[in-house]
Amino acid sequence: MDLNRLFTMLLRLFFNRAMSHGINFLARRGKAEVELTPEERRQSDEAKAMADKARKAARLTARLWR
Repeated sequence: MDLNRLFTMLLRLFFNRAMSHGINFLARRGKAEVELTPEERRQSDEAKAMADKARKAARLTARLWR
């Protein structure tokens, strides 16, 4: 494997983790998990589920356009 492919793979891995972390942070509105009220926790779970659906839709459209 050449270094360019390895670098690209590691960069994608890093950005995907950063994106997931950012989405979870925004879903919690910057609060720690223990500080959330039950209503905020429910909204956080819904936001995470919606983000997962958006990711799946993005993957599907990317496959269709190949």
